[in-house]
Parts: sequence; C-alpha cells; structure tokens
Amino acid sequence: MISIQTKLSDPRCAPTRAHATDAGADLRSMIDVEIYPGEQVLVDTGVAVKILEHHVGLVFNRSSQGKVGIQIANAVGVIDSDYRGTIKVLLRNNGEEPYIIKAFDTRIAQLVIVPILLCDFVQVSTDRWNDTARGEGGFGSTGK
Repeated sequence: MISIQTKLSDPRCAPTRAHATDAGADLRSMIDVEIYPGEQVLVDTGVAVKILEHHVGLVFNRSSQGKVGIQIANAVGVIDSDYRGTIKVLLRNNGEEPYIIKAFDTRIAQLVIVPILLCDFVQVSTDRWNDTARGEGGFGSTGK
C-alpha cells in the first residue's frame, strides 16, 4: 500500500474505507446541505491530496446514491497530480425527494487513485490506420 499526503480542513473530513480492501475511499461533505429535485450543488469535501506523479484521482458516485437519484453531475471527477485544492463534488438530484446531506456524516462520493500512462499523441498516415479486423466498427458492430 502506498501513502498519499493529505491536507484536511477538519479531521472529520478524512477519507475512509468501510473495508480494508475497498478500492474507493469515502468522501464526506463539509457542510449541511439539502439538494432539491432537479438541483445541483457543489459540495466541498475538505480533503486535498498530493497525488503521485503518473497517477490520477477519480471521484465516483457511491452505489447507494443511485437508489435515490443522486449522481455526480459530470459522471466522474478527475483530479490531476498537480492539483492542490480541496476536492469538490458537483452533485445533482435526479430523484423525486430532497436529498439531505449532514456535515462530516453523509458520504457523498468515493475517491479511487490509479496509475496512468502519459503518452504523446502522434499523427500517422491514414494508409496504416485500419490495421485490425474490426477497423472503425463502433457501436453495435460486434452484433446484438
């Protein structure tokens, strides 16, 4: 296991795992807030992390939020290794009831840190482009 340097606005903000082997660490809200149906709110977690170079932090929804129509508005948040601010999560209520978030209690997202491969994008000639059996076949190209 690697260690990630963390700066907390409050000790109660610390990312936690329910189980030692969970991929995602739960993030909590710093504030009490109520998100009404159709509304979206930017929620500060109070957590800043120093992600190692060649790694990225990915902020995902918690599966339990899907049951009540709460989702991260931009699907997945990306935290680059050079970002030093606190993690903020834009939550949207697609449900039919207000969603109540309690400061330092309600888990609002999960953070997963993974290695990435940084690459250069090199333009190639089009005569060498379709070098696989699939070629440019996209959505539905492999059958039903």
